[in-house]
Amino acid sequence: MQTQRLLAGGLTALAIIATLPAWTACGRQGASGLQPEDVTSADVRRWMDELSNWGRWGADDQLGALNLITPEKRVEALRLATEGIVVSMSRQPRVIPTSATPEGERPDSAFWHRDFQIPRNGIAIENISIFQHGVVHTHLDALCHFGYEGQLYNGVSFEEVVNTETGCTRMGIDNLKEGIISRGVLLDIPRLKGVPYLEPGYAVTPEEILAWEEQAGVRVGPGDVVLLHTGRWLRPPPGDEDPTAGWHPAVSPWFKERDVAVMGSDGSQDAVVYDDFPFSVHMPALVALGVHVIDAADLTAVAETAAELGRWEFLFVAAPLQLPGNTGSPFDPLAIF
Repeated sequence: MQTQRLLAGGLTALAIIATLPAWTACGRQGASGLQPEDVTSADVRRWMDELSNWGRWGADDQLGALNLITPEKRVEALRLATEGIVVSMSRQPRVIPTSATPEGERPDSAFWHRDFQIPRNGIAIENISIFQHGVVHTHLDALCHFGYEGQLYNGVSFEEVVNTETGCTRMGIDNLKEGIISRGVLLDIPRLKGVPYLEPGYAVTPEEILAWEEQAGVRVGPGDVVLLHTGRWLRPPPGDEDPTAGWHPAVSPWFKERDVAVMGSDGSQDAVVYDDFPFSVHMPALVALGVHVIDAADLTAVAETAAELGRWEFLFVAAPLQLPGNTGSPFDPLAIF
């Protein structure tokens, strides 16, 4: 089987990130006096150094913050499944025939392309083509998805381990073959604000996260999977390629402080796009912190279930496909209450 790989934005994204001053555990402004509205791309670049987890779990580490999900953490998370209620947090993809895409062209990122065949009576098969990333399909980003200044997470050279023939020889999605089992925490910011959904481009700040924790009676801790519900799929019309609400760049120090293992949302994460640093949340997470990212989840049902039960923590279970060298994988994360 031949595989053609695209370095989606990797080379152009290399010249983008860094670091910023840390926020306190209480979420107030840090020693620099920065408020979220004052954060610039220069601050994000500075954070790339100040928040770095490089070397924390050894020079050869390829799991990043997933190391925070210890056996004890998994056992603790399993105890959260008390009701036996399972909720999928994946958006059902839209599928069109492969014939709709001219030969040689890249599949439209808004669809899965399917060549469905019935070679004989009683047998059905198909070939699926997926443009892996974007803001439409629910997927998990591998640590090799983004590089910064020529390096991936843990100081690995982008140029040496990523190419169009083999994909990622290190930091690929195949490192997650045991899947992810941990405590999941839902941040329902529309509920906090009393609205059905956040407007496109709305940036959620650390202060709003702290306010939600207080209202919901939940606190994010080490090894948690943190999911931001913005109500994206409730907004009429959904607008697949429109800007989405997401995280403010100022959340990166909060991710570090709380030792978050995985983060994601129902959108594209990066609500603040600087001209010289467009991936202001993705890159600190993947490159500096080693935090895997879940894009374009559908958190509508889990938000409804959490509200009905009055609890916003649950057992999180998911596993990516075993795709050697891939920068990510389709993903069906489950919340079990």
